[in-house]
Amino acid sequence: MDLTTFLGILSSFGLVILAIVSQGSITIFFSWESLLIVLGGTFGAVLVNYPLGEVLRVFRVVKKAFFYRGDDLVDLVPKMVEYSRGARKDGLLILERYIGGEEDLFVAEGLRMIVDGVTPETIREVLSNEIDYLGERHRVGYEIFEAMGTYAPAFGMIGTLIGLILMLKSLSDPAKISQAMSLALITTFYGAILSNILFLPIAGKLKERSRFEVLKKQMCLNGLLAIQGGDIPKVVEQKLVSYLPSEIRAKYLKEGALE
Repeated sequence: MDLTTFLGILSSFGLVILAIVSQGSITIFFSWESLLIVLGGTFGAVLVNYPLGEVLRVFRVVKKAFFYRGDDLVDLVPKMVEYSRGARKDGLLILERYIGGEEDLFVAEGLRMIVDGVTPETIREVLSNEIDYLGERHRVGYEIFEAMGTYAPAFGMIGTLIGLILMLKSLSDPAKISQAMSLALITTFYGAILSNILFLPIAGKLKERSRFEVLKKQMCLNGLLAIQGGDIPKVVEQKLVSYLPSEIRAKYLKEGALE
C-alpha cells in the first residue's frame, strides 16, 4: 500500500472540506446536477477518445497508484551478482537452476534465453521490445487520467454556462435565479477539484510507476547481458550500481558492497 497516495488525496480533500465547514454548512456545496454534468461529461468524452477496452483496463491499472509494492533497485544488485558468480564458476547452464525461483518473469525469460544459447543481439532485441510495449501500455493508462483531468474543468465550465443560461431565463423569478447561479458555480468547483486533486495526481503517480518499472527492466537487461558476456561479478555489480540514484549509490559504495 502506498501511504503517500492515500495521505495526499485525503489531506487535499480534507483541508478543502475543513475550510468549507469552517465558513458554513457543507451541504450547500453538494449538487447532484453538477456532479452528473462533470462526471458524466468527463467519462463520456473519455469513451469517445479511447477504446472501451482501454478505459476498462485503466481501472484495473489504477490500483497501482494506491496498492503498489515496488522492489528497490538496490535489491536487484546482489541477485544479479549471485547469478554472475554462479555462471563464472559453473558455466552459463547453471543459470537454469535459478529460473524456477525467479519471481520476475522478465528476468526469468532472460535467464532462459541465456541457457538456451540465444545470441546477445537477439536477447537485447526481444527484451527491449518487451520494455517498449510495457511503456506503451502504461502510457495509455496515465494518458486516460490526464485526459480526465483536462475534460473535468471543461465540463465544469459547460455546467457554468448552463447555469448562467438558466439564470438569464429566470430573471422574473428570484428563487430560480439563486438555484441557477448555484449550479453555475458548483459545477466549476467540482471540475477543478476532481481534476487537480484526483485525476491529474493519479496520472502523475502512474507515470512515475511506469518510469520506475522501465528503469528496473533496463537495469535487469544490462545485468543479464553482462552475465552472458562473461563479466566478472565485480564488473556486473558496478554496471548495475550506476543505475542507482546518486545518494543511494554513495551509501551503497560506502558500505563496501562492491567486493
